[in-house]
Amino acid sequence: MSQYDLNEGKPDRSLLRSRVFSRLREDILNGVYREGEELREMAVCEELGVSRTPVREALRQLELEGLVSIVPNRGAYVTGITGKDVADIYAIRALLEGLCARWATAHITKEQLERLEETIYLSEYHAGRGNAEQLTELDHQFHEILYEACDSKQLCRTLRDFHEYVKRMRKRTLSDHERGKEAVQEHKQIMEAIRDRDADRAEALTALHIRNAYATMVTNGFLENMP
Repeated sequence: MSQYDLNEGKPDRSLLRSRVFSRLREDILNGVYREGEELREMAVCEELGVSRTPVREALRQLELEGLVSIVPNRGAYVTGITGKDVADIYAIRALLEGLCARWATAHITKEQLERLEETIYLSEYHAGRGNAEQLTELDHQFHEILYEACDSKQLCRTLRDFHEYVKRMRKRTLSDHERGKEAVQEHKQIMEAIRDRDADRAEALTALHIRNAYATMVTNGFLENMP
């Protein structure tokens, strides 16, 4: 079996399809597969240790998400994320994450607030030392806590998908030392607004935080080589 065997424990069909989909989507978004590259069913089956059925179903789901284009009688080809996709995602995130912060002010628990504070404390430490890898992980944790705190399964699911789609871009942005430190301070201001139950301020600061992240991408030319 492949080292990436997803069939261990013989999960049901829907779970297996979900695992194959998640793995392929992660690889596409991480650049393992390049734009225009063909995803050959048999090669994917062999790599992941699964049959063709879950692979075909996963490819159809990826096509619905715009990450793959299936050409009849030819095969499935990687579409990936374009510069316009990134711009659209950040515009939508600015609105939805602002809403998330607004709702979090009403629903956040004491334990979640303490986790936010701890995340910010650790982020300040790593930002000051330029530890981009740790800072990226802590950035992810901060937003995950916010998603939980908004108390909406639908909003949480949507934002997690968007966050996953731009994971590589977020990592590049936070590798910029100055932007990394700015992002941590923005997180701190958002946390303080939520702690003070100031929904308007929390929403506005969060939307600004997302717009600032996108502006850094543009300024640093991170989108220039994207289709």
